[in-house]
Amino acid sequence: MRVGPHGILQTLADGVKLIFKEDHIPREGDKFLFVVSPYIIFACSFAVFAAIPFGRSILVSELNIGIFYIMAISSVIVMGVIMAGWASNSKWSLLGAMRSAAQIVSYEIPIGLGILSVVMLAQTLNMQEIVKGQDGIANWLIFRTPFTFIAFFVFFISSIAEVNRTPFDLPEAESELVAGFHTEYSGMRFALFFIAEYANMFAVSAIASTLFLGGWHGIVTPITLGGLLGVVIKTLFLVFVMMWIRWTLPRLRVDQLMNLCWKYFIPISFFNILGVGIWGLIFPKDSRLSIIISIAAIILGLIFTFGVLGKSLSKGPKPPPSSAERRVSATT
Repeated sequence: MRVGPHGILQTLADGVKLIFKEDHIPREGDKFLFVVSPYIIFACSFAVFAAIPFGRSILVSELNIGIFYIMAISSVIVMGVIMAGWASNSKWSLLGAMRSAAQIVSYEIPIGLGILSVVMLAQTLNMQEIVKGQDGIANWLIFRTPFTFIAFFVFFISSIAEVNRTPFDLPEAESELVAGFHTEYSGMRFALFFIAEYANMFAVSAIASTLFLGGWHGIVTPITLGGLLGVVIKTLFLVFVMMWIRWTLPRLRVDQLMNLCWKYFIPISFFNILGVGIWGLIFPKDSRLSIIISIAAIILGLIFTFGVLGKSLSKGPKPPPSSAERRVSATT
């Protein structure tokens, strides 16, 4: 009960505690960059929300290049991470910052290509206009074509890597780098990094729900659970999935992280763009027939995928070689 019923005030208590913690700055570090980098990350993380529509009229600024603004302002975050690692004068912080730079820059490519497939269908960069074209669950862009269905999962998994969440939290790998690029930070500056991280989680989930899941349109019908409540429900569900993955999958190695991006996600993203273009030539305007064909193709693709996975998992791991086989291989 010290932090409220069932611990609901724990976050507030941690924030108050961090405010009164000692503000430590490394003696040999770059003081200016060390001080300013948390504020750059914090400001850019929250500036993204200016272009995300949370309702028909709940929007800070309706930019005609809204999605372009979001990509541009979120790219600045990596500069703050590099500055924090460099200014700390610590090899752990610098290694974490370099990992983060490589990871964020790499995974911005499949994210951008996934957004491009949405823009090709919506024919606009305005976030509000993208939402207006998704009235009703059948018109959500995730179901509009089989290729945007794939693009959603590539976008969402890449977003998890973009915000450094498990299993892609290599820049903050505590078993290797103490705490990554913010190892030398304490007090409220340390809190700013974590506030920005969870703000980024909410932001990428809100962007995914806006681009693919109908945004502020209702979940069942355009009115049912629509508006601000609809956006919050969809966004919190995606945040829950991120946390679910955190407790389910182990951390990847650096080479696995980069292979996933460059060998799989980027080629798949180019394939999705090509597929969306061909789909647009076959179905210049959305119709009931095109949506039925799309949903049927998605269902068949899921059945095939789960069938292949189930068959591969049912075989089990390959047994280790026997001592006789090891002796034969050693002699040859």
